Amino acid sequence: MVFSEPTFLFLFLPLVLLAYFVCGRGARNWVLCIASLTFYALGEPRFVPILLVSIALNYWIAIGLDNWRGTLRAKYLLAFGLASDISILLYFKYAFWLSHSADKALAMLGSQFSFGMAPLILPLGISFFTFHKMSYKIDVFRSTSKVRRNPLELTLYILIFPQLIAGPIIRYHEIADQITKRTVTVPGFALGVRRFIIGLGKKMILANSVALAADQIFAIPANELTFSVAWLGILCYALQIYFDFSGYSDMAIGLGHMFGFRFPENFHYPYAAQSITDFWRRWHMSLSRWFRDYLYIPLGGNRKGARRTYINLMTVFFLCGLWHGANWTFVLWGIFHGAFLVVERLGWGKILDKSPRPLRHAYALLVILIGWVFFRAEGVRFAFSFVGAMFGLGSGDPARYNVGMFLDNVVILALIMGVIAATPISPMLTRAFKGWKATKLQGRPRPAFSGGLAVLSFVAYSLILFVSIVLVVSGTYNPFIYYRF
Repeated sequence: MVFSEPTFLFLFLPLVLLAYFVCGRGARNWVLCIASLTFYALGEPRFVPILLVSIALNYWIAIGLDNWRGTLRAKYLLAFGLASDISILLYFKYAFWLSHSADKALAMLGSQFSFGMAPLILPLGISFFTFHKMSYKIDVFRSTSKVRRNPLELTLYILIFPQLIAGPIIRYHEIADQITKRTVTVPGFALGVRRFIIGLGKKMILANSVALAADQIFAIPANELTFSVAWLGILCYALQIYFDFSGYSDMAIGLGHMFGFRFPENFHYPYAAQSITDFWRRWHMSLSRWFRDYLYIPLGGNRKGARRTYINLMTVFFLCGLWHGANWTFVLWGIFHGAFLVVERLGWGKILDKSPRPLRHAYALLVILIGWVFFRAEGVRFAFSFVGAMFGLGSGDPARYNVGMFLDNVVILALIMGVIAATPISPMLTRAFKGWKATKLQGRPRPAFSGGLAVLSFVAYSLILFVSIVLVVSGTYNPFIYYRF
């Protein structure tokens, strides 16, 4: 089930909210667990038993970790628990890719042997809930959080439906207290509604509007791409993936507020970054924090010398690319970003710090956009050809494919709105307005002024919601990009 489809908006969510607030506090975790299982089962019913067995295994492993805390047994048990999680992920997500790659390598060597493995159906959100299970065990092992003796509470942490399929990735200690103690207030619920509307608007009005042009351009044969079409395609895709994924995160965070949860932020205007290091402080922040706390720092971080730091960075981003999908394009995307992080640590970052801000921004955007080509492309060869076309090395005929074929009023408007919305103009204007209001009003309340702002805000949110619902009802929605991961 997708957040931006009629069944969820007009049936599932209203029923869950009604049940949640009608039931007493003691039954609310049950309501959310049942709702979350239903949410997942509607999309992947065959994998529900596997998910439940995995949760049960994690429950007993964590109990063992708590009972054997500080002993060698606990270390062995943690290793077994992490290996079980990773094994499930490897089987479903990477087994076919690895066997297919091995078959190609064997064929090149002249071998007739073939693994002959058939493609597997990937469980929705497997990468996300795998990281949640690993976070729980590691936090219990480190004594960062207490073990859950109530299986319902652990089930809720892993399954809670707003973040089940595509995050944000919530580390166990970030939400442990909220599982048993949380309060829904009217302002908090209203904030959640507003945040959900913003996310829905990002998805339906912006991401979906540029998605068609991006898909059409990336379907063009590599040898027929032109300079302008290639740049239009990657610009559309950059806006699509940002507003698609940040829109999902906004909706998940908004839903969390409606049920009394406070999920971590996942984006902070990543396209305003001044370097690739800065970009990864802004993009998919929950993933960056997860890799930092559970992989980069345990590997030694930057505490064991420069050489080890660079190896650790490349290892983390190799795995970050692989986490996104079983394809060499994702691996190259991760290595590409890791290499720039290393280069910036080698001294390029200091040069950037002394450079004009527009130059730093242009550098970061160029690297990000080139990286997105590998992230979006179906194959490595196509990705390199696409990048070549971006730098004028394409052999396409403008008479056959030109930007006018992919631009209409809707796409043009979405591009303009998307570029503006991707920059921190809104918070800058908000801060400026607050400063002006404090100066002009000098702390004296003016009901008419405040009431006018409230009406204006209500109209704006209502308009976003109305347009989004019109697009939903008309059937112009598609699954979120990160549902594949």
